[in-house]
Amino acid sequence: MHPKGILLVVMLCTSGSLSLAQKQQLNHAAAREGNVQSSRSEHSEILRGLDQAMDEVAERVLPAVVQISVSGFGPRERSGNENIMERQRGVGSGVIVDPNGYVITNAHVVMGAQRIQVIMRSVNTELVPGKTSLLHKQRTFEAQLVGTHRLTDLALLKIEANDLPSIPLKQEYRARLGQTVLAVGSPAGLDHTVTKGIISALGRQTDLDHPMIYVQTDAPINPGNSGGALVDRDGALVGINTFIYSQGGGSEGLGFAIPEPTVRFVYEELKKYGRVRQTVIGASAQTVTPTLAAGLKLPQDWGVVVSDVVPGGPADKAGLKPRDIVIAIDNREIDSLPKFAASLFLHAHDQAVQMNVLRGAETLKLYIPAIEAQGGVESLADLVDPRKGLIQPLGIFVLDLNKSLFDMLANLRSSSGVVVAGKVDYTAPIDADLAIGDVICSLNGIRLTSTSHFRSELDRFKPGDPVVLEVERQGRIQFVSFDME
Repeated sequence: MHPKGILLVVMLCTSGSLSLAQKQQLNHAAAREGNVQSSRSEHSEILRGLDQAMDEVAERVLPAVVQISVSGFGPRERSGNENIMERQRGVGSGVIVDPNGYVITNAHVVMGAQRIQVIMRSVNTELVPGKTSLLHKQRTFEAQLVGTHRLTDLALLKIEANDLPSIPLKQEYRARLGQTVLAVGSPAGLDHTVTKGIISALGRQTDLDHPMIYVQTDAPINPGNSGGALVDRDGALVGINTFIYSQGGGSEGLGFAIPEPTVRFVYEELKKYGRVRQTVIGASAQTVTPTLAAGLKLPQDWGVVVSDVVPGGPADKAGLKPRDIVIAIDNREIDSLPKFAASLFLHAHDQAVQMNVLRGAETLKLYIPAIEAQGGVESLADLVDPRKGLIQPLGIFVLDLNKSLFDMLANLRSSSGVVVAGKVDYTAPIDADLAIGDVICSLNGIRLTSTSHFRSELDRFKPGDPVVLEVERQGRIQFVSFDME
């Protein structure tokens, strides 16, 4: 009881017989004190229930969030003119999304890695006296890179294991502004770290020149969290944590996650095809501004307007016209250019795009056949396996020129060789004049048939030997020469 309540009772009891008013005063004081105690108990139960609910979510998702360890080669800090390559390591996070060993992480976590390991730990989430709950059982798996997609910054790994704990990718996706979320990952290599926050924004576009949209959260996310899970109070995946805005390098409450629908789409594409097919309709769009609306006399001064329709393309044949305002795609409301791009990106490839447009005062529903975009040189890096494709002396990653690549790179004259798909981010021992998309056809007159053939032929040369590569670049044949280092 509150001290004032005790004093009141003592005063009334020592003053002899109580009057009716005094008895009522005493009863009211006791009732108030009882209500306070009851309120405290109710609040305690609410907090205990909230803690228990968060505990249960954490226990459910923790086993499915893994640590990703990557290793490769990079230059040591230079001293004089030496150029010494050393093994370098990095750590990120990943999420098991299929109990048969499929793990989603960020593309930037595994980019350039020659060895990828997935580390799983079983951990007790409750400290019990007398038990060694801090000694974690660790399992390490060698991982195969199934594929990457740089646009969404996602990568799919495969480990040889079954019946694993997982966070499934569900068709039902619900994310609401302000709802509680947990971020799980391995910041600074500290596995099974859980932080709590809310969804700060949905559909956030962080770069006007980049069509990706993100879930924004204030749950603390730090380097090493990349590829980890952002989950809701039911343990369902909200997104894959990918980056933060920070001036000091640590969490400042501005974290971003790739939304689950995007993760699910990329996962299914990479698992089935090893790459992500892109849907195009033969039309371009841009954001409607008040000035644009006034100048073109559009019926509204916000949203998305069709700016170009390719003659003879799918959109043209379906009746889409410039100045049409896009209202919805596949029954998803379109109010911004990122939503327009995202809706086309997530569209099923075997179905027509249903597009609702506003043309003047008339609303139209169009069905536009979806076609797959032809990949260009910018898509080559998504196909690289760093363990197989690195030509270390030249500092390049290459791919075998097969039928799929031949079809992707239009108008090729060469039918065999290797394609330059990427470059390392350090100074290579040999500075050869090679560009992304080049087809290396021969080496000192020897026709190349594969990456392994190219590597074995290059290994035969001694320092100082002359090397001449026959290269097709943008439809023209030229020679690239250098002395072997």
